[in-house]
Amino acid sequence: MSYDDKVKKLIAAEVRMISGCHDNQTSADVSNVGRFSLPNPQGMAGGACTAALLQVLYKAQGEMSFVDILRRMREVLVEKGFDQVPQLSSSRIIDVRNIFSLINPNEELMGGTRRAVLIGINYTGQDGQLSGCHNDVKNMNKYLTEVQGFRPHNITILMDDGMHENPTYKNIWRAYEDLVKKARGGDSLFIHYSGEIT
Repeated sequence: MSYDDKVKKLIAAEVRMISGCHDNQTSADVSNVGRFSLPNPQGMAGGACTAALLQVLYKAQGEMSFVDILRRMREVLVEKGFDQVPQLSSSRIIDVRNIFSLINPNEELMGGTRRAVLIGINYTGQDGQLSGCHNDVKNMNKYLTEVQGFRPHNITILMDDGMHENPTYKNIWRAYEDLVKKARGGDSLFIHYSGEIT
């Protein structure tokens, strides 16, 4: 059995992840994401990777490949003075020249649903408090609902803002488990995380 076949047996879904930087880098917090030409940014501060990804997706003219998205994100980040390099990981061997899409191409045929979990942790009131993670979630939520057709009732938001469910370890795992339990063939599942990784 090939390595790819073993992975398919262990991980039933195709999972793709874009992270903000190399493992030996730190993803930057931006004091004003308006610099990234986002439509009506939800607050000034935000993450550089999230802002760059959204700028590229909003301005995309026609179809773009995975490598096009990553290359353009890198160009945007360099233009704004950031040296972080976005990374792509996948649970399957993929051709990075294939068309990038957040939506399962078989969704309509299989009657799939679009679901998301969005997590933003500013560490409110703690040492090292961040300022842009909540805004990242708000900006991503706006893009998913207004451009990608995600329905608000299928989006779980966890933020330490006193208005949403608190993003504790237990609550994050419960949100992930709920997402997986509800998942069916043809679904498009999206997870966004803004916060520190330790």
